[in-house]
Amino acid sequence: MTEQIFRETTAEPRTQSLPLAHVSLELGHLYMEDFEEGPDRLREHFARVKPWADAARQAAVVMSGNGRARVSTCFLVDDYFTQFSSPRELVPLLLGEAKAAGLEIDYLARESACAQADGVALAASVESRLVESPPEGSDGSRPGVREVGWLSNGQRTPSSSTAEAMGRVVPWTPPSEAGARRHSIFVDVELWNEDPRRTWSCPFLAAVWQLARLGLLRHRGSPVLEPRALRPDQTLPETWSALPPLLRLNDAAAPFAAYRTTSVLPSRFLPIEHAVRVILSQVEADAAALRQVAERAAAEGTQVPEEIADRAAYVFYPGP
Repeated sequence: MTEQIFRETTAEPRTQSLPLAHVSLELGHLYMEDFEEGPDRLREHFARVKPWADAARQAAVVMSGNGRARVSTCFLVDDYFTQFSSPRELVPLLLGEAKAAGLEIDYLARESACAQADGVALAASVESRLVESPPEGSDGSRPGVREVGWLSNGQRTPSSSTAEAMGRVVPWTPPSEAGARRHSIFVDVELWNEDPRRTWSCPFLAAVWQLARLGLLRHRGSPVLEPRALRPDQTLPETWSALPPLLRLNDAAAPFAAYRTTSVLPSRFLPIEHAVRVILSQVEADAAALRQVAERAAAEGTQVPEEIADRAAYVFYPGP
């Protein structure tokens, strides 16, 4: 007799949809050493960002398909690797220098929120969705990404230690990029280490940040890292942990999540963001969230790349 399984429909978590802008425009991702240099460093940063931010807005209008574009801006502060000053001191300085350059920051995020926010271990959740593509000819001798904490975009150089004793000499072979065009650009990304506890790498947290901005993160069907505003009677806290993981600074802002992202960053972030693309290319995002984004984009006449990594665009300005 065939066993029949009955399941309450309410037992299946429904994936909630998110409002979406056309572009999430990142106006900066600076570390505490940048803030330690004082207002002049922030002033220089925003002066360099302004023309590229204007160009990104114009490009968003073209890509929207209807001559208008919803663009929200965001800024990421590193409170994960180091902590400096306090939100009460730093946030007004940040907003003031942005405004002086003709820019407005709609959302402010803490980098630690990309590891954990509102009781949800976001980084661990994304790690569980990594789908490592075994390279052609792989014999499975190398441990998987969840065991070693490294993710590559192709075939690593085989270890010479795998050759049997007294066996034939195995010739050296170079690493190779999957889907390379003529020549390989091989990347091996460290996702985390255990020194002494699990510490997520900057590229991995940046990949979580991109997924959040693209509206593709869910926990049991519910959105995560949702923006919150301070109550009218609240002031900015003294500690970063007391600040909401994602703070809405502009009540009239377009939605935080968007079909595409654009980040204007110093050139030192280029290798980090290359690593981010490697990670995003091997993340199996929530299928329902992907479908919702695709359906909404089609209804609006907006083109959205199929590959998640291709939804992220960058401008790297020279300098520190």
